[in-house]
Amino acid sequence: MTTLRVVLDQMIAPVPGGIGRYTEELTRALIAAAPAGCDVEGIVSSSSAEHYVRVETSLPGLASLHKTTLPRRELTAAWQLGIANSSGSGMIHAPSLLAPLRKHSIVNDGTQVTVTIHDVLAWTHPEALTPATVAWTKVMVKRAHKHADAIVVPSHAVAHQLANIVDLGDRVRVIGGGIGSGLRLPSNSSATEIIAERLALPNEYIVTVGTLEPRKAITALITALGLTGAPDLPLIVLGPAAWGELDVASVADEAGLPWGRVRALNGLTDEELAVVISRAAVFVYPSREEGFAGPMIQAFYLGTPVVHSDAPALVEAAGDAGLVVEREDASGYPERLAAAVTQVLSDTTLANRLRIFGSDRAQAFTWRDSAERIWLLHADL
Repeated sequence: MTTLRVVLDQMIAPVPGGIGRYTEELTRALIAAAPAGCDVEGIVSSSSAEHYVRVETSLPGLASLHKTTLPRRELTAAWQLGIANSSGSGMIHAPSLLAPLRKHSIVNDGTQVTVTIHDVLAWTHPEALTPATVAWTKVMVKRAHKHADAIVVPSHAVAHQLANIVDLGDRVRVIGGGIGSGLRLPSNSSATEIIAERLALPNEYIVTVGTLEPRKAITALITALGLTGAPDLPLIVLGPAAWGELDVASVADEAGLPWGRVRALNGLTDEELAVVISRAAVFVYPSREEGFAGPMIQAFYLGTPVVHSDAPALVEAAGDAGLVVEREDASGYPERLAAAVTQVLSDTTLANRLRIFGSDRAQAFTWRDSAERIWLLHADL
């Protein structure tokens, strides 16, 4: 029996976040796509029985769960120093940089370790992360440079950026993500209407995803809606209402928008998220930099027209399925966003074309494909 061990620790982190969700979806697909004679096991830090049950319940078919002797914080520090215990051997895939990276040999001890680098924000936008995260990321990339057998990145854009930071040779593999398995509309229209009523969704609105972190450019979008001639539609921000000292209501007020025109919705279920995105007149993704275009691909899948920035990862993911807005000249960015949104809302032919192209484009991103490529990656090492 050939076993692939996946580092699942982000699933039990205090805030699992996007990487936690990525870990869960990818591992579930790895289990489903396992070749004959292969199985998948998990590695997690020492934690509570409740956490272990949560992981095993979320991943039916997981062969076993290896619990390290160290809690998450101590395990993170140990792996940063290259200290690995008995769980750090064999064929290991890490859905992040949290991995038992140390000197090893595929030939002599049968150990191979692959890691995942989702973005290079620690270098390009360090203000988006905590200082501790920036420092840890840079150390772990150095360890990956020395000891990782392969490095997975979600887009060619990240691969190009990473090449300017560290020479990883031919070890980099571009393997994107897919549509969340739970992102589905209710089975009937009445259930959809109940959700829409519960969330007080307007009849027509614009939707975006992110925080008020400057890189996400949600402030630029809100500013755009306050410009003369901009679409007079409500904006729903899928994310927290505040970031640091900034909050959505204050930014909207400064843009001259009336109270309630911009509203944040956070903590939605997958079904609620699907309803909000699918009913929007347009999905806007103004982010100045991303490693992957997950939220945008969700909008494609749900048939919502997409307007997005020309951030390389977004352009790469979209192909011709979205309307692109240039990021350069920050002072003029809101005006260009407003013009693009207006174009989609006023041109039915364009909106329908974006819906069709987007739905087709979404088919290119599946967790099954990602998992099969991970299995092939390990087989080829």
